[in-house]
Amino acid sequence: MPRTQLPLVATSRPETRTKRFRPWRDLPVVVWLLLVVVATLVHPWLPAPRWLMLHLLFLGAISQAILVWSEHFALALLHARATESDVRRQNARLITLNAGTALVVVGVLTAWWPVTVAGAAGVATAAAWHGIALYRRLRRALGTRFATTVHYYVAAAAMLPLGAVLGTLLAHGLGSTTAVQVRLSHALLNVLGWMGLTILGTLVTLWPTLLRTRMDDASLPAARRALPVLVVGLLAAAAGAVVDVLWLTAGGLAAYLAGTVVLFVPLVRTVRKRPPRTFAAASVGLGMVWFVVLLAVLLVGTTRAAAGGGWAVAAATLDGVAPYLAAGVAAPVLLGALSHLVPVSVSRGPAAAKAGHAVMDRGGWFRVVAAHGALVVTALPVASLVRVLTSTLYLGAMAAFLPLMVLAMRTARRAATSPPPDDAPAPRRTLQAVTGLVAVVAVVALGAGLDQTAVGGALASAAGRTSGGASTAVAPTGETRTVEVEARDMRFFPAGVTVPAGTHLVLEVTNTDPAEVHDLVLDGGASSGRLAPGESATVDVGVVDGPQDGWCSIVGHRAMGMTFAVGVEGEPAAGDTSAETSGDAAGHDMSAHGGTADPSRSAADDVVRGAEPPAGFEAHDAVLPDLPAAPADGEPTVHRRTLEVVEQEVEVAPGVTQTLWTFDGAAPGPTLHGRVGDVFEITLVNHGSMGHSVDFHASSLAPDEPMRTIAPGESLVYRFTAERAGVWMYHCSTMPMTAHIANGMAGAVVIEPDDLPEVDRSYLMVQSELYLGPQGGTVDVDEALAAQGEDLVVFNGYADQYAAQPLAATVGERVRVWVLDAGPNRASSFHVIGSQFDRTWAEGAYLLGSADAPADGALGGSQALSLAPAQGGFVETVFPEAGHYPFVTHVMADAERGARGVFEATAP
Repeated sequence: MPRTQLPLVATSRPETRTKRFRPWRDLPVVVWLLLVVVATLVHPWLPAPRWLMLHLLFLGAISQAILVWSEHFALALLHARATESDVRRQNARLITLNAGTALVVVGVLTAWWPVTVAGAAGVATAAAWHGIALYRRLRRALGTRFATTVHYYVAAAAMLPLGAVLGTLLAHGLGSTTAVQVRLSHALLNVLGWMGLTILGTLVTLWPTLLRTRMDDASLPAARRALPVLVVGLLAAAAGAVVDVLWLTAGGLAAYLAGTVVLFVPLVRTVRKRPPRTFAAASVGLGMVWFVVLLAVLLVGTTRAAAGGGWAVAAATLDGVAPYLAAGVAAPVLLGALSHLVPVSVSRGPAAAKAGHAVMDRGGWFRVVAAHGALVVTALPVASLVRVLTSTLYLGAMAAFLPLMVLAMRTARRAATSPPPDDAPAPRRTLQAVTGLVAVVAVVALGAGLDQTAVGGALASAAGRTSGGASTAVAPTGETRTVEVEARDMRFFPAGVTVPAGTHLVLEVTNTDPAEVHDLVLDGGASSGRLAPGESATVDVGVVDGPQDGWCSIVGHRAMGMTFAVGVEGEPAAGDTSAETSGDAAGHDMSAHGGTADPSRSAADDVVRGAEPPAGFEAHDAVLPDLPAAPADGEPTVHRRTLEVVEQEVEVAPGVTQTLWTFDGAAPGPTLHGRVGDVFEITLVNHGSMGHSVDFHASSLAPDEPMRTIAPGESLVYRFTAERAGVWMYHCSTMPMTAHIANGMAGAVVIEPDDLPEVDRSYLMVQSELYLGPQGGTVDVDEALAAQGEDLVVFNGYADQYAAQPLAATVGERVRVWVLDAGPNRASSFHVIGSQFDRTWAEGAYLLGSADAPADGALGGSQALSLAPAQGGFVETVFPEAGHYPFVTHVMADAERGARGVFEATAP
């Protein structure tokens, strides 16, 4: 065999070297991939969906494929054969791995740490056992120049047990900053170590096989030089994260990237000689392009963190890179490799393998271009609907692999007895690629057309350019002035510009806020459109013939001071008409209301006091969620929850809708219920069109990192331990805070006192007020900031809902009502008409009665629980007879605005 010829690792049937290879071993990969697809489709209703999708792919599908195929390649490269005992041990490893993965998923999702520990131990055992088996086989093998690849497999197998230990610690609970450090180290060891080293080692021999050409002479020497650099760099990066030395992490990543480049140089020379012609080669090749790009992004982010950004920057970088390591690297490389290997493994002869490969190449270039093109779009600061549609296109293009693989296996087996004709038409690669690109463009256009936010600013800007902004009654001077404008900290810098009449004015607007979305709208019609952090836009104001006002149209930003003035020399400056003219030339902010509402009248005009809700209405469930069972080992309960910021239209009173900014699509947001000492790990995901954040009053920690505002499309993890009992508020703390809370971004965390006695029923009432804008629009933030003119005051987000659908009680039962005043501005005085309270508790202390017993009636009782905004407590009562007992806030004007309901007590 010539020195550059590839060994019989993939060009002939695997049985040539491995007697007992069985295709059914790839079945778990298919199952894990199906679960990834299902989890992606239903992720809004799953706990910890991001964690689940990543681990189903990385820990499930990828790990199974690594165990199967790295052993197969090792046997082929070392010219070894598998004995019956080898087969039995490999089966045991696969069973251990898959059982461990399943237990990890169940343990994390149920917050049952012992199950997580057992699962992680199974995963670590399978990987370590696999690495030891390969190492022993390597020592027994006769000399072979391809042993370098097996060295990569052994090194990779050593990384997963380390990563499993760190993952187990994360599941147990760590402080917020420590959790970020350990999570980064965990990700590096598992993704760059277990997966990355395996892929890099395999590519040395698999890449020329996919391209159907000879191996470059420099490939093996480059692989040998790169391996120690990769391993040392990876261990340094992981250790730096654990010991809080960010420069060590950055240096380790730089070394890992350098080792990757060294290994890739001969692989790039190979592809220059023979470009990819199959789906398998194209998919693997693009996966490697993503790998290098994402390594560079991770290195840049870690370097920025080490230079002063801190762990917040490192966490943000990891959160941004992780989905693309899965979708851009792991999935394409796995599917590409299997597209080549599976038909070979089930075929009996070259003709059968060729038939199977032909099936796997069906629509291959369309799938590659559509999937990776869509993935590139999702990485850009596009509107949320565009991102949803491109993600769907990506998922469809990648999921097509599953039915094609089944068909390819059947075709390859049939071809063994009925060889296909040799004159099969060649795939039209160029046509497929162009069609895939057209599909991406069409999906982006469709998303932009359906998303008013995405196109509203562009249309306004186009109108401004067409009309030249203001009317051009004066003669143009021929002079053009370009001014750079920076949007940050709720201000424009500069706050205005003055030019001679007739000057053609162009504004270069850049949003330099780290998380907030801004725009610049001028009353002449010109607009920048919505600008994500770091984005810029050119606003062509046109020929200026008079003063103009400008502002940021995001709700509340103008009221916070984001105004801009275009002045004309020698004329009075444009006046800031403030709250009374907020938006278009008629004085209405269409962008703030989503572009669909009628701004000429408030939804308050449609409020009918005491109106019945529409048919099919279901009141917000006021029952306090049950406490999770305490762990049997005495360890604290870990609550994991993903809060997804969603901006959507919600009915807040019969016939009245508003576009609320919500946590998980509801206002108030989901209720969290726990005990003192419980750990809460909250993942905030911003699907909105502007910056949002979350502030948990139940936490006691520095707000700098967990409470920071995140831009659309970003996420963060907020971890805290509940140290004190209380009815704690959580809310969006992005400025203007009043607007975000009034728009629905608030909820309750109920942490029970240790000695809290049991009751028959527990309800939760979150009181808040609404300052209505137009139908379907957002709240009237200017009224909210003025703390006056609230249109509705409600319990649990909807006016009078419990008057229409009373809450159940039974005579003689003890009923506890937890109350939180979420505000943002109005106090509460909770009262139940016809009943008296014999136990009240507020802000951590009993006001009446005690944990031992209710108050003695002869000593007194309570008629109302008074709470200021952001305060909470509970009251208890026993209804003496059957009947209807209204409850209200005894700020009677607010009760008449919707803060009322009814308890319906029935006989036992």
